[in-house]
Amino acid sequence: MYYTVTDIQNIIKAGLVKPLIEGHIAYLLTDSRSLSFPEQTLFFALPGPRRNGNSFIAELYEKGVRNFVLNSNTEMDVNAFPKANLFFVEDALHALQTLAKYHRETNSYPVIGITGSNGKTIIKEWLYQLLHTHFKIVRNPKSYNSQVGVPLSVWQMKTEHNLGIFEAGISLPNEMALLQEIIQPEIGVLGFMGDAHAEGFSDFSYKLDEKLQLFKCCKVIVYCSDDSLVKQAVERHFASNQPNTLLLDWSKTHNAKLAVVKMEKSFHSTKIECSYQNKNFVFSIPFTDEASIYNALTCCTVMLYLNPDTTVIQKNMLQLKPVSMRLELKKGVNQCSIINDSYNNDIDSLKMALDFLEQQEGNAKKTVILSDIYQSGINNSLLYGTISKLLKQKKVYRFIGIGSEIETCKNLFSDVPHLHFYASTSELLKHLNDISFFQETILLKGARAFEFESVASRLEEKLHDTVLEINLSAIRRNLQLYRNSLNKSVKLMAMVKAFSYGSGSHEIASLLQNESVDYLAVAYADEGVELRKAGIQLPIMVMNPSPQSFDAILENCLEPELFSFSILHQFSAFLQKNNIDNYTVHLKLDTGMHRLGFMEEEIPALTEALQKNKCLKIKSIFSHLVASEQPEADDFTNAQADLFRRMSASIENAIGYTAIKHLCNTSAIKRHSSLQFDMVRLGIGLYGIDALGKPENVTTLKTTIAQIKHVRKGESVGYGRKALLLRDSFIATVRIGYADGYSRSLGNGKGCMYVNGQFAPVVGNVCMDMTMLDVTDISNVQEGEEVIVFGEKLPVQDIASWSHTIPYEILTNVSQRVKRIYYEE
Repeated sequence: MYYTVTDIQNIIKAGLVKPLIEGHIAYLLTDSRSLSFPEQTLFFALPGPRRNGNSFIAELYEKGVRNFVLNSNTEMDVNAFPKANLFFVEDALHALQTLAKYHRETNSYPVIGITGSNGKTIIKEWLYQLLHTHFKIVRNPKSYNSQVGVPLSVWQMKTEHNLGIFEAGISLPNEMALLQEIIQPEIGVLGFMGDAHAEGFSDFSYKLDEKLQLFKCCKVIVYCSDDSLVKQAVERHFASNQPNTLLLDWSKTHNAKLAVVKMEKSFHSTKIECSYQNKNFVFSIPFTDEASIYNALTCCTVMLYLNPDTTVIQKNMLQLKPVSMRLELKKGVNQCSIINDSYNNDIDSLKMALDFLEQQEGNAKKTVILSDIYQSGINNSLLYGTISKLLKQKKVYRFIGIGSEIETCKNLFSDVPHLHFYASTSELLKHLNDISFFQETILLKGARAFEFESVASRLEEKLHDTVLEINLSAIRRNLQLYRNSLNKSVKLMAMVKAFSYGSGSHEIASLLQNESVDYLAVAYADEGVELRKAGIQLPIMVMNPSPQSFDAILENCLEPELFSFSILHQFSAFLQKNNIDNYTVHLKLDTGMHRLGFMEEEIPALTEALQKNKCLKIKSIFSHLVASEQPEADDFTNAQADLFRRMSASIENAIGYTAIKHLCNTSAIKRHSSLQFDMVRLGIGLYGIDALGKPENVTTLKTTIAQIKHVRKGESVGYGRKALLLRDSFIATVRIGYADGYSRSLGNGKGCMYVNGQFAPVVGNVCMDMTMLDVTDISNVQEGEEVIVFGEKLPVQDIASWSHTIPYEILTNVSQRVKRIYYEE
């Protein structure tokens, strides 16, 4: 559906500084990195905590965007954009929401609105799985449920659809009223109400009342009435205020509209007997956990409202599939990278996956393997024509289409250099060896019926079952957490030395480049060279250069840290030999660490040397705090800062210009905000370790159980007979040892792992490739089962404490033979 630019102006009531240039709008954009079709895009320049959308206008204009919504107080040279339509409004976010509300009102078909604390996305995706054969459904891509995400989702509504399913999340009071006006649901669904996102509300009841505002105009509300507070709140809000609203509850404990009569759990499934309108029926779901049962019963109640035919429910509930909340990036064969997003397939999630593909700088060649897209509500020519334009815009090198529908439209993909089409996944697998994949990033995007798991299995590099999972979404949020603490105009340098604290090299650097950090820092030049080979263009500081690395530094535009007269003179001589002036370098000052850096008594000689040196351009001056996280050392920290000010001032006076000054490490960013100077260096906090900032967990080390055996009392376990069993025991051997980075110091009960929801102690000495656990007291443990070595449930700080070391060492010791899996939520 298109809107003219005149339509847009009238809907959002925008002011103009010049006459409109006529055109059509089909796409809304708030993130400049997600641009697909510039000529039909309307960009909303939203203010952010660190960067304003206004700063991306010139870049987007250069790429062909011609329509922009800006806050009326924006200062800019409108003459710099002669071909652009500039819509000035009081509040750009409100204008986005107003436009989405207008668009919603042009589509009269039913809409399901979902809210709650947990499980909103699962309920939405399961309803889609259950209903997509009977309805043409539009829904939020992934979990786009915020003040920005909801309007962008509702904008996807088209006349071809006949059902909308939208989730809404809030973190502050008064937000839901705005989302209700945009979604305007007829069917309200309340998911599980817990403590998630409760920080902005005074208590549980207040948060619940806020969420229930989504349903103020609903014809029916589906909810679980087992929680008395939820039951009372729903009845209080709707029984008197909206007496015509149908309150359709379900319960496991009392007589509700849908009452659970009996439940039977087997190893992989749950059989549920229910009563609805005085009739009993039975259905099964392929899950046994309580959260899945809760969400399935909520979906069942919605199904009963839309179609009381229980035979349909019985058939479809058994077909429910797990909802992948993440997009995975893994190493592949022949130096390829594999992005596996083959759990759902629609045009909106494809756009998001292509954005992620575009961010990966490791391989220049981008490949997409895509199956038919079912139930899109769009005719095939338009659908696959749009996809072809997306692939061209993202500069895809190779496209492989799977399925009869996409094959009939193969003539639409002529702009992609290398094309392959197969009628089925099995046909692709037969010919997979005929395709020469090499140094490519391959995106797998397939509908469930195509079972792309078999394709992923063939393309992924085969390593052992121990993996380190890295949550890229958590890294993004941690980055934003610290950015929110920065003083105005303070820059940020991200530390990616030591394989990004064990988390990966170019994978993390690509994310940081995409998030527009100002600088990267590595320990040695070869780390910087690898990043340059992977396409990283950010400035990179090398913290420990050596004369042997000077050629690589120069060839790869790396910026060395100069910390002594020896390295300063050697690098200057190297530059003179190559006839190079004003090469960017960084000066390290020693204010108390006494590791590397110029001492205070050396400053006069240093300034004299710099005044005579035309080869060097001092980009930054910095030092390192010794104990910024320790309150008892605050006097020493402040003394370091005073010394740093004196030393850097002397240098700047001598060289005649100002350099970037940085002193704060992770723990100092918040504790010593007055010492942020011009830039801060964010290290371990980015990767989830900082007791002060409380960042999210990023890394999860997992392994699997190779064997479980019954060992009798009095027998020993492991080398050296260090563990003599005091009882008959079940011993699980897991696939990780000290060669993988699991320290021998954790043996003999000092460490433990997380198995099936419980902690299992280590028995005996840790071996090179294996470790033994006592699982005697843990029920239903199976061979092949997943084991958490560290992660959210078992923090790496605990492992460090048991090992009498620090989290840095635990993270950086994870062996390179352990496969890294990167994922976006």
